[in-house]
Amino acid sequence: MNKNSDNNQVPQSVVAIARTDETFRAVELRKQNGAYEILFKKTGAENETDWQHFASECGLSMDPVTREQYGDGKTVVVGYDSTAMAFYRVKLPAVEENEVEAMVGLQAETLLPLPSEQMELTWRTNGMRNGQVSVTMAAARREYLKKFVETIWNLEPSRILLNSEAIVKVWKTLFSGNEKNAVVISMGQRNTNVCLVEDGRLSNAVVLDMGVDDISVEGTHERSETDERFAIDMKSVLELFGYNQPNDIPVFIMSNGDASYVSIVSSLRLAGLNARVASPDIGRLRSNNEHNIEEIYRYRIPIGLGMMALEPGDDDLDIFRHLYNPADKRKKKYWFYSLKLTGSIAAVTLILFALISYILLNAKASAIERHLNSSETKSDINQLVERQKLIKTVAAQRPDLLELINEINECGQIDQGQQRGGPRGGQRGGAPGGQRSSIQLDSIHFKKGQMVTITGQATSNDQLYRFEKNLEESKNIRDVNRTAVADARSRQLKFTITFHYKNFTK
Repeated sequence: MNKNSDNNQVPQSVVAIARTDETFRAVELRKQNGAYEILFKKTGAENETDWQHFASECGLSMDPVTREQYGDGKTVVVGYDSTAMAFYRVKLPAVEENEVEAMVGLQAETLLPLPSEQMELTWRTNGMRNGQVSVTMAAARREYLKKFVETIWNLEPSRILLNSEAIVKVWKTLFSGNEKNAVVISMGQRNTNVCLVEDGRLSNAVVLDMGVDDISVEGTHERSETDERFAIDMKSVLELFGYNQPNDIPVFIMSNGDASYVSIVSSLRLAGLNARVASPDIGRLRSNNEHNIEEIYRYRIPIGLGMMALEPGDDDLDIFRHLYNPADKRKKKYWFYSLKLTGSIAAVTLILFALISYILLNAKASAIERHLNSSETKSDINQLVERQKLIKTVAAQRPDLLELINEINECGQIDQGQQRGGPRGGQRGGAPGGQRSSIQLDSIHFKKGQMVTITGQATSNDQLYRFEKNLEESKNIRDVNRTAVADARSRQLKFTITFHYKNFTK
């Protein structure tokens, strides 16, 4: 479980920053007499990426010396978008808590798409039913998490929280989310967060690459098509969550009062989902300035982050617990800005350097030679060399599934203006704007010692031919073979392609 005693300190107010729809948004929130109050809110420039610059625009000091000397630093929390995260739910037998952690580790080895040393994992238990413990696991690639920590490091946030958990928190607090089990939909401009709530807590989450801008299409025909596609995607998500019957669980769409959300709910109801609109209750949130439903919706994620920080617990899904510790960071700052300690370390280092130099200069060459020529030392060096060779060999033989998927996806992005058999990315006169269409993949089989097999659909022979040529031109792919059959109902070409990938398939 994730437990941190530092998180139990309740701040008087908190500045929460999130980046959603490629835009920064921040609120300063406090809680008095059981009511939340917004003290400040700000939206950054569109497509802005600099966390430090936006934080300074919010009045936060980026100078650690100033924060330490004058104590004017504010409690800050930031949100992490869960687009690149994967959630898993497993059931384990009822055992002691220390045994649960070991069992979760074993389950993760079979579920994670990459070797465990490349992934970061966090988890929490969701209660016991029928003698089994339900566990929610969240995983992300460690490399991505480290990069995010680097971008927000100078803000010195007290915590890094998940946007998905903030959505659940604000839904329960401001959007009248009273159901213990529900699916909560938070639609952005270009994507949609779908959160599964079980026993009042986040249990699973998925991000769809369709947002309000895609749904709000003028024209009846186009609108019906996008609504239908969104309903199909939602049915697939519910099946992923374990609900094969669409109406088995209520689905709430968080709304800003716009009529388009009512239309979306109607289309979901026609598809058999138990969908409803969830609007914010203005009376539950105070502010120095007047605010409306649309503003609360716009700042819903930073508001949720602030609420989580003002009601800290020890059961949040803390995916950064091994990568970011604000207490350790403060300690390093103290060392860096302490001139006395820095001078002492420099003096000790200089003395050690002089001592080692004297010893090396006065050591007898014959003694050093005897030591290097000793059989014991040679044996140690040989063992180290062999061990390093073994590590490199294992690394070279370990397949990277994510890398392969990205490479296939790159080859599948076909430019409509590309010449048949010509260079990738070329254009011809009949395709204005260089529009792109994607090959639709249905499955991928990837196993050591066997050729990679992918199946999917293409709209035409020409499109499939270009996909095959792109695969052949990839430096890591060889011996590409394909078979295709036309489907009379869908008018699609259903294909199977096999190939060798690096040295993993031989």
